[in-house]
Amino acid sequence: MTRRPAPAAGDSAQMRLVALVIAGAMLAWLAANWAGRRYGWPAEYAFLADLAAIGALVWSLMVTWRIWRRRADASHER
Repeated sequence: MTRRPAPAAGDSAQMRLVALVIAGAMLAWLAANWAGRRYGWPAEYAFLADLAAIGALVWSLMVTWRIWRRRADASHER
């Protein structure tokens, strides 16, 4: 019986990427909201910034869930 190697090495790199995406999305969202208020941008731009932030957070959630499932499956195979 062969064992699959633990996916911990690639998972840590992906989790760092997820953390950077979450932090970057929130900083960009805050900056867009600040700039919109400061310069009087139309509300449509605020909605675009909101949708972009939601998209980044949904992507982060999906990647985090996939890593969690992969770790759970690896722990059940041992």
